[in-house]
Amino acid sequence: MEEKQTFILAVPPGSVMAAGRLGLPMAHLAYRVGGGPHLFRSNSPVSPRGGLLVMDAPRFQGGREVEAFCGEVLRECAARRFSGVVCRFLGRVHPQLEEAAGRLGEVCPQRGLSCYVSEPYGAAAPQARVLIPTALSGGSLRSRLEEAQGRFGPGRVALWVERVREDFLLPSPTGSGTPLTAPQLEELREKQGGSVFFDHQLCAHYFTYMAGEQGHFVLFDDARSLSKKLQIGRELGISTAFLPYEETQDILKDILS
Repeated sequence: MEEKQTFILAVPPGSVMAAGRLGLPMAHLAYRVGGGPHLFRSNSPVSPRGGLLVMDAPRFQGGREVEAFCGEVLRECAARRFSGVVCRFLGRVHPQLEEAAGRLGEVCPQRGLSCYVSEPYGAAAPQARVLIPTALSGGSLRSRLEEAQGRFGPGRVALWVERVREDFLLPSPTGSGTPLTAPQLEELREKQGGSVFFDHQLCAHYFTYMAGEQGHFVLFDDARSLSKKLQIGRELGISTAFLPYEETQDILKDILS
């Protein structure tokens, strides 16, 4: 029997009003970790309230004691009536962020708050749930999620849905492609005019084309492919999925239906 799934919209400050009309829980992409470390909130006409506090740390260079920082996070949760914290720290693991994620993973449940951490910090925060991105350029999404459940425990894994639009050179030595905007993807599809296929392992659409003597492989998501990824999560008992509002707003109604 498939697990019932809770959808959480990951929403930037400027889209809070529009996203709020959908009536789903929101994760506010309004915070970052800066020097100190300290918690910084973006300026916005609409202040976040309720839902989850999401913080990233794109330029964090280090600081001192993390206990005071964790206190800042908890006070912000109380002031804004947040129900939990998302440590979406990407890139290279930083020791202080690792310590902060672990500490928040401990204290949040004590305060009745949920805590989520990005995959690289999952081992440092054994009491937190771990965000696994759905985007792949190779392999099998089902196997990827099963492997994550094996590492972190079945009940700890949550999905962070990513809408892929990438153009890969063939062969692709790095496994990374060039990101495409929605208009660029549409222009490529119209220009190349070839058949579009569905990869059941990646759960994504693709087509190929030639530019001179160079082969290209274009991978992209739509409502069907993202729904398939969510379905695989349900089949594996993954009960929570974060949907980025800005990337999916044009297809959200199809996904949610």
